[in-house]
Amino acid sequence: MDVKEALQMLKAKGYKHTDKREDILTVFMNHKGYLTARDVLTRLKDRYEGLSFDTIYRNLSLFVEVGILEETEFNGEKHYQVKCEDDRCQHLICIGCGITQSVNVRPFEEQLEKSNDFKITGHKFEIYGYCSACH
Repeated sequence: MDVKEALQMLKAKGYKHTDKREDILTVFMNHKGYLTARDVLTRLKDRYEGLSFDTIYRNLSLFVEVGILEETEFNGEKHYQVKCEDDRCQHLICIGCGITQSVNVRPFEEQLEKSNDFKITGHKFEIYGYCSACH
């Protein structure tokens, strides 16, 4: 997904294009991994004097609702990243820098489905630790 696609998704749901929304989306599209609202504020505060956490949180919640971003929580704070294309996404997440790496553990899913007679339609599977740059 890119910024243009994300803005089209917003428009399709009846939401207006704003420069702030576009810039928030650009921050996420240019970063591989999770960011907090504080991270977004830090990156945009020089461009938008008086930009508030409320504005950022409201837009992040909207982006999650529309399906542009996904959220998780660690260390007591919400973190956001561009939503994976696959609803059965698994991640290794660095708790130092927030970089995220997708991993495939499909055999694990297949085993759960077979052994429990259960059809999995989606899940969230996250493993936390430190990337090579942070440990």
